[in-house]
Amino acid sequence: MWKQILNAGLLAGSLDITAACINAYLSGKVMPDRLLKFIASGVFGKAAFSGGYGMLAWGLFFHFLIAFSCTIVFFILYPKIPFLRQSHIVNSLCIGIVAWAVTNLIVMPLSHTPKIPFAAGKVAVAIGILVVCIGLPLSILAGRYYKGTR
Repeated sequence: MWKQILNAGLLAGSLDITAACINAYLSGKVMPDRLLKFIASGVFGKAAFSGGYGMLAWGLFFHFLIAFSCTIVFFILYPKIPFLRQSHIVNSLCIGIVAWAVTNLIVMPLSHTPKIPFAAGKVAVAIGILVVCIGLPLSILAGRYYKGTR
């Protein structure tokens, strides 16, 4: 199972960070290095924004830590909750909403990241990215894995 979790986490995390970088650039000309430093600022505070490649690496590490956490939780819950075996679309929506809520309502307020004002349109786009880039791959890959283990 750990090999599948590794592969699913790498895929979902890669898709998500790529989509987040594209969205950040298109919506505000924010370059990927600034986005990764923002992620790193959760731990390192304002110092992350004046850091170099090390901060970029930390930002990427923290991003994948969150992506792998989502992956592990979903793979553990999938065989235990029959509802999860019903629909990839519903799973994707649930994963996207839960991932957004945990990140934005728990992790970020407890971190040192700069506070971002609530904007419904930006929230919808962020949840959409999570649904497509994290939720859908995790649902499909967990479904394939557990279908093969029966």
